[in-house]
Amino acid sequence: MPQIVVAKNIHGIVLAAENRVVQLNEEGKETEFNMDCLIPLTPHSALLVTGAAEGSEMGRTLKNFIEEEKMTDVQDIYGASLAFLSTEYERFMRKKCELLPIDPLHQVSFVLAGRTEKDQQNPFRLYFLWTKKKLPRLDGDEISYAFSIPRRMGLEFQLNKMGQENIFLEKILKKVAEGMEHLKVRGEVSSFLSYATITREGFQSVNP
Repeated sequence: MPQIVVAKNIHGIVLAAENRVVQLNEEGKETEFNMDCLIPLTPHSALLVTGAAEGSEMGRTLKNFIEEEKMTDVQDIYGASLAFLSTEYERFMRKKCELLPIDPLHQVSFVLAGRTEKDQQNPFRLYFLWTKKKLPRLDGDEISYAFSIPRRMGLEFQLNKMGQENIFLEKILKKVAEGMEHLKVRGEVSSFLSYATITREGFQSVNP
């Protein structure tokens, strides 16, 4: 499962994704390859994908849908994304499980990040879309300050504290990058990493 880490505060959002996915072939064996797991959706929103490789394709399909609907506010995008991705995920699961039994590798999780104009006190939002109840259904929850998949509780604790204190976004980005590099040294993530921020100026890929 690709590692993703997200964090936010009043200044914006930091996003990090490992671009490595695991795919099951027709024989049921695992194959590993690289794919972009951080997908910009609009000038002020993005989607992170972890789990099965098909999640990235679902994300690109969602991007086209959001563009066609001309959505810009992340709160509107969240509602539309939950319904759209739930349909795409159910279609994927039904097709996949005709050939193979249900397995954790089939699961796909998403984090939606973006800006809203509807709440000036809390303009940046993070949402976790996942199989909360029962396969193949997706549910959603809002993320307060920080989250990671797979869970990295020590890093999340530090990022949550920084988010509550509204630390400058550059320092949060540095902490996220340090966390990912630590995981890379331990061999738990690959070298294919992507970082980005979302601020009032919009989505921007960064190289911390």
